[in-house]
Amino acid sequence: MNSLKEKKVKKVKIWPMILFLLFISINIALFSLPVRAQETQETFLADKLIVYVNSPWCSYEALRKNIELAEVTIEPSPANILIEISEETKEGSHFFEIKFTGEKEFREKNYRTQLVLPLNSAPDLIEQGLIRTIKLGLVPYAARTPSGSRLKIKLAEEVKPTAVVDPWNFWVYSLSANSFLNGQKSFSYNSLYGNFSANRVTPEWKIRLALSANYYRDSYDYEGTTLVSTSHGGNFRALVAKSLGEHWSLGAFASLSSSTYQNLKFAGSISPAIEYNIFPYSESTKRQLRITYSLDLGPSFYREETIFDKTKQFLVKGNLSATLELKKKWGTISTSLAGSNFFHDFSKYRIEFNNDLSVRLFRGFSVNIYGGYSRIHDLISIAKAGASWEDVLLMRKQLATSYSYYVSVGISYSFGSIFSNVVNPRFGSGGGTSISISY
Repeated sequence: MNSLKEKKVKKVKIWPMILFLLFISINIALFSLPVRAQETQETFLADKLIVYVNSPWCSYEALRKNIELAEVTIEPSPANILIEISEETKEGSHFFEIKFTGEKEFREKNYRTQLVLPLNSAPDLIEQGLIRTIKLGLVPYAARTPSGSRLKIKLAEEVKPTAVVDPWNFWVYSLSANSFLNGQKSFSYNSLYGNFSANRVTPEWKIRLALSANYYRDSYDYEGTTLVSTSHGGNFRALVAKSLGEHWSLGAFASLSSSTYQNLKFAGSISPAIEYNIFPYSESTKRQLRITYSLDLGPSFYREETIFDKTKQFLVKGNLSATLELKKKWGTISTSLAGSNFFHDFSKYRIEFNNDLSVRLFRGFSVNIYGGYSRIHDLISIAKAGASWEDVLLMRKQLATSYSYYVSVGISYSFGSIFSNVVNPRFGSGGGTSISISY
């Protein structure tokens, strides 16, 4: 009997221990719930990454195709990550700075990184390197989205760097020839145009060469009378510019031209030039304020005697211009003010103002304003004999004027998906048929 009581007593003492363990387990579970909820809230700051990249070195199609962990948008307004890329040349290399700026859910979560490439890197290699660096920089942001659980990080095998050998030495050549023929029973129009260009652009040097020629012919038959009008011209232009740091550039222009429209048999000039950029050239994709001065020196030979009784003369002309270019979230602006005058007669001058403005008022909707005005007092090559009514109607000869202008105002609105990551080149970029109605 005593042993049986002892067993019952021992059995009863187990229950407090079980109740105590159960109480501890419930409290641990209850206290762990808000902690997990807090972790989840901190981890998933956004449902997904929406990225806008401001860079001339990466095409929109390449960004959409290769950045899988984010949606790449064509406008900055819906993005929660803004990426800006600037470039600086020093020590024989390209130094690209990639700036990640957090917006909306990622506000104040900013990040910078850098990519260094050789000066002779091909454009496609620059694009690939920048996209790879962008993807790496997006990893910390992507980790705070639901897609972070699907990220995989892999260390690639080390590859020895190899120098890029360009058989063209960075020269790019372009050759084109165009013709247009149009006519009916009483009218025919023919035009020919040809162009050749050779360009070499490096961080230290900029060389541009261009040669072009044109020919136009109109023929009209009216009541037994045939009227034929022709014009032709050609020109050669060259630019050689040397970088002198982040703000200064030194260069020279050269030109040779001939034009029946401008009454020029032959004109040539050499123009030393200097340019100062208020902002560093490395920020040229975002903002520029360039001040340029050049001095034209060369002879002009005229087809007909001019209104100033000249058949030839040596001319010296000064040119001063200021150009502002800005690219912001709200849009872009390009404004220039230029003035020139002949040194032999300061009353022969020209002032030109041009402005291109595109403003995003809201998502997808933009207002575009283009305009320019010129005050003209330098038309010294106009023929003294004047122009026939045929030349006037067909615009075959330059006419005297004291001003010119142009204005264009328009709106554009695009809507629909801006997050398509699919690049499909099939059947090209066009498609379908078109219907036109005229009256």
